[in-house]
Amino acid sequence: MLKASDLFVAALENEGVERIFGIPGEENLDLVESIRKSSIQLVLTRHEQAAAFMAATYGRLTGKPGVCITTLGPGALNLATGAGYALLGAMPMIMITGQKAIRSSRQARFQIVDVIATMRPLTKLSRQIVSPTMIPAMVREAFRVAAEERPGPVLLELPEDIAAESCEETALIPAHPIELPVASAESIERAAQLIMQAQAPLLMLGAAASRPRSSSDLATFVLRTGIPYFTTQMGKGTVPGGTALYMGTAALSERDYVHEAIERADLIVTIGHDTVEKPPFLMGAKGPQVVHIGYEPAHVEQVYFPQAEVVGDLGPSLRQLADRVEGHIPHARALLPLREGILSRVAARATEDRFTPQRLVHDVREVMPADGILALDNGMYKIWFARNYRTQVANTLLLDNALATMGAGLPSAIMAAMLYPGRRVMAVCGDGGFMMNSQELETAVRLKLNLVVLVIEDRAFGMIRWKQAVDAFPDYGMTFDNPDFVTYAKAYGATGTRVETVGALRSTLEKAFTDGGVQLVVVPIDYSENKRVLVDELQQRLPIQKED
Repeated sequence: MLKASDLFVAALENEGVERIFGIPGEENLDLVESIRKSSIQLVLTRHEQAAAFMAATYGRLTGKPGVCITTLGPGALNLATGAGYALLGAMPMIMITGQKAIRSSRQARFQIVDVIATMRPLTKLSRQIVSPTMIPAMVREAFRVAAEERPGPVLLELPEDIAAESCEETALIPAHPIELPVASAESIERAAQLIMQAQAPLLMLGAAASRPRSSSDLATFVLRTGIPYFTTQMGKGTVPGGTALYMGTAALSERDYVHEAIERADLIVTIGHDTVEKPPFLMGAKGPQVVHIGYEPAHVEQVYFPQAEVVGDLGPSLRQLADRVEGHIPHARALLPLREGILSRVAARATEDRFTPQRLVHDVREVMPADGILALDNGMYKIWFARNYRTQVANTLLLDNALATMGAGLPSAIMAAMLYPGRRVMAVCGDGGFMMNSQELETAVRLKLNLVVLVIEDRAFGMIRWKQAVDAFPDYGMTFDNPDFVTYAKAYGATGTRVETVGALRSTLEKAFTDGGVQLVVVPIDYSENKRVLVDELQQRLPIQKED
């Protein structure tokens, strides 16, 4: 005989789980004891939201579901933002929540919230375990559903009386490989004809192209076709950004310099595009034709309605399509002459002696090796990093352009530092987003991680303040004061440094990485470039008008 909680943890071990993130509660104590006796590490966080961000980032980087744990009611509800982050960002994650006993009600309705119903719109699957014998099958199904296309979060609620119940040994269910469907020959041929006939083709690499399983086939496809490409924000790095075919990243929906190529294209082949991202371009009556290549059919939107689709496992689809079109695309490089002008204008003024966003991106890129991982929080700087930061390896710029929530940058960087202790990892956070989960500095210090946290300080919710100004509203309600971040870092046992001159930024970051441990670096920001470049300069670049 064993406890149901022991069986549950054995099922987690059967799935290869090595870490569980979170804050358990009274209703999880049997499960916590079972974890203590297992091979799984319990990583205690300081907020449940951060635990969900860490688990989701594990899923994003590995393709395997990350796992987080909370108690009932208030703890479970704190997972809601993390669940939305994983759902919209297509990150596989398992959330384990506790609950009061379901076979008695000695505490009446105290702390009881219907977590299953609450989480149903935010998950792929949300279920309560009501019998120990269900555990092996439910855990296996949870991991399968979380990891299969389109990946996302799954919730399992384990009530305390079920967890404590004695049960017979029950056989675990081994995982088995699940082959993704292959695109039909007809869809491959239809796409091939459009590509070969195009006068100015362009590739776009989206979020789903960043799946760990996709990168090598994607890079080969780009080289075999010779068609220039651009990326969405979450598609960065899927093909080395230094390749001679890279045209830029669409950080805005229109008018940016990369849109010079988009507006001239007569065919855009989107690979792994997920319309959950802010649109990288807007389709219209006079716009280009679009071929959608993805794991799933396109979600037809007002601004995205492809004329052809290739649906199936990306790897085989891209290989078959390349076999059909290689050497038969006469105008493959028609848009390539635009590349130098686009990239040079995006990179302009990157070395000015001011704390501009361009200078920050430039200096951060200088200290990060090709495999270094940058985890961005959400703020105005995200647009600048998306436009200007060149990536050479997939999943080395972790940003969220789906839920686009603040507070995720530091927890995501902590997860990356745990997974890749030999690589440089940096969190880049605005002062607003950093303070939403700054307590996780203690978690990083306790775990003895090597992690640099760059806090960009403008004492305001900068992106909303910028939008407020662009829309001609008065400057109101967006500014605040900060603690002394250097002292704040020291209070957690981290090292804090403030950059006083722009020329010291690069050397300060380099020293932070060399010294090791948890290093917090504070830098001011001159956001006057937001209006000068992203409004005034780009408004002068009128969209190219297509002829009827």
